Amino acid sequence: MHTQIYFGGTILTMEEPLVAEAVLVQDGQIVQVGSLQEVRASGQADTRMVDLKGKTLLPAFIDPHGHITAFASTLQLAPLEGARDFAEVVQRLRDYGEANPLKKGDWIIGFGYDHNQLAESRHPGRTLLDQVSAEHPVLITHKSGHMGVLNTAALRAAGVTAKTPDPEGGRIGREPDGKTPNGYLEETAFIRCASEVPAPSREEMLRLLEKAQQVYLQYGIATAQEGKMQRQEYEVLRAAADSGRLSIDVAGYADMQACPGLVEENRETVGVYHGGFKLGGYKIFLDGSPQGRTAWLSQPYEGAEDGYRGYPVYQDGQVRAFVQKSVAEGVQLLAHCNGDAAADQLLQAFEQVCPEKDRAAALRPVMIHAQTLRPDDQLDRARQFGMIPSFFVAHTWFWGDVHLKNLGRRRAERISPAASAARRGMAFTFHQDTPVVPPDMLFTVWCAVNRVTKDGARLGAEECVSPLEALRAVTIYAAYQYFEEEQKGSIRAGKQADFVVLDRNPLAVPPETIKDIQVVATIKNGEALYRRA
Repeated sequence: MHTQIYFGGTILTMEEPLVAEAVLVQDGQIVQVGSLQEVRASGQADTRMVDLKGKTLLPAFIDPHGHITAFASTLQLAPLEGARDFAEVVQRLRDYGEANPLKKGDWIIGFGYDHNQLAESRHPGRTLLDQVSAEHPVLITHKSGHMGVLNTAALRAAGVTAKTPDPEGGRIGREPDGKTPNGYLEETAFIRCASEVPAPSREEMLRLLEKAQQVYLQYGIATAQEGKMQRQEYEVLRAAADSGRLSIDVAGYADMQACPGLVEENRETVGVYHGGFKLGGYKIFLDGSPQGRTAWLSQPYEGAEDGYRGYPVYQDGQVRAFVQKSVAEGVQLLAHCNGDAAADQLLQAFEQVCPEKDRAAALRPVMIHAQTLRPDDQLDRARQFGMIPSFFVAHTWFWGDVHLKNLGRRRAERISPAASAARRGMAFTFHQDTPVVPPDMLFTVWCAVNRVTKDGARLGAEECVSPLEALRAVTIYAAYQYFEEEQKGSIRAGKQADFVVLDRNPLAVPPETIKDIQVVATIKNGEALYRRA
């Protein structure tokens, strides 16, 4: 029997009372929370006393939406985040090719460029990537994950020609002749071509997954998500679980379009962790990204020609069928909705499929991103179905200035309307959509509290939330989203001893400094899996 008592610092329980003096942990489970005198009296002779030395202990962070296997894959790719112009994109890809000896037919792959941050203010094209290599296929993925660029060899390998039509829910960029592919692909067009890239071996993916988990742990996260899982990702995560290579918990959501039978075929893992992995339910994509101008809006983008407002991935009837399948099978549905038109499509589907709203609410459906969800009507409709908005609130920093340009001030200031959700008493969560941005939960908390753009603008002060409410969104509310509020998300007797130790108390520092707080340790089931050097 292993017992520890944590004391000597600030302990934030995320429940009432909010602050405790000590916590007793036995064999990875919280046994008692209270005063040091009370807790110490319940300890054993060999109980280890863990002095926090003035630091702050709170529940470990829970990632409500991300793609841990995709993030693991990026760890072996050419890093393009922060590239300032086309020349730097080319140089980074060349450097990667030189550092990684390539055989004939091997792909050169980069991840993380953002056309909004490039000096040219546009996407690269195939002719630029041909400068990297004319022989090897070259593919780069936009930071959002919704679009990318292929060189001529990659287009050839993917079978994209002048005769290839735009797929439903996607677009192939064309040269001025209106036919020849220029290398740029978005949404379903890009996803299909990216699937042509040879996948790493199973052992290589397991090794990368172990590295990815260490990154999550260094940010204080003990529960993560695979938010768009096909059979390949499922098999990797199941193999990791079966071989004891998951150090954190991972909830996986099956791509309903690509793998409609995955959940029913693996019912034993639905909602139940085996070796740290469980199936949470289904995931669907209803539109694209606002920073890439592919999110589906009810009103046109600023300056858009011909009233362009993005586009849907599916028709209304298809979305109703997805919702019906989720309800019929009794499993949770996560729906990617960046634009308010996509949000309308999802809400209408639930209204038509589930007039008995309690049935839907029992499944806790989640609207992923909910960037332009309208506070004045859509939030109330979502609340009726027990729908949980999971806001990508870090957009305020990463793309807030872009949203001002793409959406106009009124819509941009209302992105991620977390305070409006809080005023309605709704459970809501915050995420990073990793690998879109790093899984830095404290930075996300800072974004939610301050809502400051890179250029220093305050983006919708009325939607700022308090530090405590922001922390709840990544602890107890996130646990609720996963149906794990009785096991995680707060410090209470009977719950798992999943903790994060911070060098300062987020509730006691100036709000603008929250992003500077350091994770000192991350504890999973009573065991410290990460300690800051």
